[in-house]
Amino acid sequence: MRILVFVIAALFLMACQPTPKPKEVPPVVEPVPDAAAAEEPVTDMGNDAAAVVDSGPDLAAEPVCPDAPEGMVCIPGSWFVRGVDVEEHKCDQGSPHNKKICTTPSSKVFVSTFFMDKTEVTNKAFRACIKVGDCERAGPAYSDYNADEQSITGISWIDADNFCRKQGKRLPTEAEWEYAARGPDGDIYPWGNDPISCELAVIKDDRGRSCGEKKRKGKYPDKGRVLPVGSKGEHRFGLVDMVGNAEEYVADWWSPGWEECGEACAGENPKGPAEGKYKVVRGGSWYWPGEHATGYHRRRHFPNNKPYHHFGFRCAKDAE
Repeated sequence: MRILVFVIAALFLMACQPTPKPKEVPPVVEPVPDAAAAEEPVTDMGNDAAAVVDSGPDLAAEPVCPDAPEGMVCIPGSWFVRGVDVEEHKCDQGSPHNKKICTTPSSKVFVSTFFMDKTEVTNKAFRACIKVGDCERAGPAYSDYNADEQSITGISWIDADNFCRKQGKRLPTEAEWEYAARGPDGDIYPWGNDPISCELAVIKDDRGRSCGEKKRKGKYPDKGRVLPVGSKGEHRFGLVDMVGNAEEYVADWWSPGWEECGEACAGENPKGPAEGKYKVVRGGSWYWPGEHATGYHRRRHFPNNKPYHHFGFRCAKDAE
């Protein structure tokens, strides 16, 4: 009986105790993701050139051109517009074989980075090559064309090619020459598309040849003369006299037009036909009016320069 009473009393005491509160568990707080990290990676930029994924150094900040050798400038590689679609433009110079349309059609061509002489090769530079025995004697046959800083004229394509090679250079390709004169957008002139004048180039204008500068000695003063290189200032890429002053030989054999030339004159770093009878001359001169002094104008002539013409040149070099 005593045991029963004891058990009942114990159960009564337990029932009277307050129920213990459950242990509180702190709420789970989700971390807030970083806003930049939450963005989806760019996978399709479409045509928006401004949508750029930062995946390394800024390549646009890298130098476009290496340092050029002394007396040369660097021409950064690019696609450019070669030729024109102006059907009425003809090479109205010299013998009848030049008087044809030879600058069509326009197309895009790529030229790799290269170096080009800032100026046309001068009489002084060519005479130095003769003096050391690297060049055959050649040069202007008429008076008032042989001052030190005048462009060398009256030499053959063979003389020009040899001079450049002896300097560790080469003649520019026709594509390189046109790109240097016109730039990536295919401008008409080395300074853009503003009309040509004697303020910008040495040409024949209403005052006469050489912008009215007559020969100071010898016969036929009205024939004019080449002027000292750079007399009209710098234009695109820092080059001078790319149009006017002396017409310039380039490396290529002649083709009668870009369509006829085909693959040899298209694509990347074209070098023109593999062989031919004539070489190409570019840029117009002091002797001819401004319509010939454009970045796209071209004519042909025999590489031995017979019959004799007052052509000059400048050299180029690969950028390694």
